[in-house]
Amino acid sequence: MAQLPHIRPMEIYLIRHTTPAIVKGLCYGQTDLDVTDSFVQEANRIQPHLPTTITLVYSSPLQRCSKLAQILFPNHNIVYQPNLKEVNCGEWEMQHWDEIPKQVLQPFMADFVNIAMPGGESYMDLLNRVVDCFNTVLQQSKPVAIVTHGGVIRSILSHITNTPLIDSFNAFKLYYGCVVKLTADNDGTLGYEVLHNIAPLQPEQHKPSV
Repeated sequence: MAQLPHIRPMEIYLIRHTTPAIVKGLCYGQTDLDVTDSFVQEANRIQPHLPTTITLVYSSPLQRCSKLAQILFPNHNIVYQPNLKEVNCGEWEMQHWDEIPKQVLQPFMADFVNIAMPGGESYMDLLNRVVDCFNTVLQQSKPVAIVTHGGVIRSILSHITNTPLIDSFNAFKLYYGCVVKLTADNDGTLGYEVLHNIAPLQPEQHKPSV
């Protein structure tokens, strides 16, 4: 667990958006996807894991997050933060992973931490902007919610646990609608607990199938 001596005792609830309306196998990051018909049902499963003491809500402005923030926190002023968007997939947005030429994919697949997608971001680019936003959140002393994306939550967990980014997909299995609670103690130690994380019937696909 990360030692962060300058932060005050607090709780942060990281909430991943519900199932997006997209065909499996398409590459997407900052495309503004809508949610599926199961949205309300998924949101209802999330609600019991959130305390009534949350005072501040941050959200990605993309509608799969903003809609969830609005239904979970109808009486809050939601702060929409662009740095909480998913990774920018650049020229690959909405292309099928299996249709991207292998010679184009190869550099990114060999080092996705440091190599950016054409016209987009690398995993390190994502981490850097997310940590900038997260450090602002850490200035709060009351419970906070962050409604965002899988890549963003994984970046935060990697940051606070000193987990290498290349290992983060295996270290943090985060499904649609998951809730992860971060708690900072008086000594500045920041740890996490997964409160809600239901695996889908069909696994997600965020890379080529072969």
